[in-house]
Amino acid sequence: MTADVIVCGLGPAGRALAHRCLAHGMSLTAIDPAPDRRWSATYAGWYDELPGWLDPSVIASTVAHPMAWGTRPHRVDRTYAVFESTRLRDALNLDGAQIVTDRVVEIRHNTVTLASETKFSAERVIDARGIHRSRALAEQTAYGVIVRRDADIAPLFMDWRADNGAEPGAPRSFLYAVPLSAETMLLEETCLAGRPALDTAVLRDRLHHRLRSRGIELTGSEPVERVRFPVQGGRPGRRRFGAAGAFTHPATGYSVTASLAAADSVALDSSVWPAQARAVHALRSAGLRALLALPPDDLPVFFDAFFTLPPQLQRAYLSGRTDFGGTVAAMRTLFTTLPAPLRRRVATATLGIPIRSPIRMGSSMME
Repeated sequence: MTADVIVCGLGPAGRALAHRCLAHGMSLTAIDPAPDRRWSATYAGWYDELPGWLDPSVIASTVAHPMAWGTRPHRVDRTYAVFESTRLRDALNLDGAQIVTDRVVEIRHNTVTLASETKFSAERVIDARGIHRSRALAEQTAYGVIVRRDADIAPLFMDWRADNGAEPGAPRSFLYAVPLSAETMLLEETCLAGRPALDTAVLRDRLHHRLRSRGIELTGSEPVERVRFPVQGGRPGRRRFGAAGAFTHPATGYSVTASLAAADSVALDSSVWPAQARAVHALRSAGLRALLALPPDDLPVFFDAFFTLPPQLQRAYLSGRTDFGGTVAAMRTLFTTLPAPLRRRVATATLGIPIRSPIRMGSSMME
């Protein structure tokens, strides 16, 4: 059975790629163990990253200038967009595709072998199955509840304030609070990256403590969201996409908007990994090493420094997947802005020099 393209995996990245292949008139086979599953996770990202072909109705809400807290408040000068997951999935329709419900066990050249021992071939095979969990990989974890928006809390991109009941010196986590609709809001205690990451049970207790300390009482009937995925382990290349293809930002966990933005280029078999993109990926991976090496008490100070960067440098580091010059400028400026005691630790970790350090920190900007 031969098609122009086989896409393995129908999460947000794989489904977006499959959708754009069909939009360009290609014959497509899409393979996933549960292609009709509902997307229950909350996906979000920067509005200015979204491609023009994406249906605007998939946006559930936007926050024009989200606030971030380190040890003090910062206003982020970009619009943040939260997707309505069901509408996003439905907008990436796969009309005209051959959908196969099965598990891929091997991809060799242009042939895919399934658990049922069926084989499919195509001109191109692209692996969008994500990254398998491993103790060797840093992960992002989160525990959140969905509450009515009459809760007395404003949207927060990240909030590192120490009112979540964590013991002094314990790995840090922070609050992420975004509107899901006109009536509801997600409040999520999150661990940005850890090896091992904080368990969701720990994050649950911290979230409940933090909300109580801010006068927000939960009934226990609120819908719950749990998050756990690797932030590293993807490999750049023409035959992989989404998290599997290293589209996850190692230091933030974002991947969905980057994958949406690149889906057309990958569908058309254009190179999305020029030398600049590979260099940026290496720099971002170095940034993750630095974050993992920071002592817990230094994390709010680190993010104070990051959010004082000029907006164009913040954007370059967070979103400039091919902007090597901007990424270098952002990292250099951040380094010079940090207090002197943090510089040696950041420098040695970024360069890959082994040092004794904690290896857990916090956030959940999941996409």
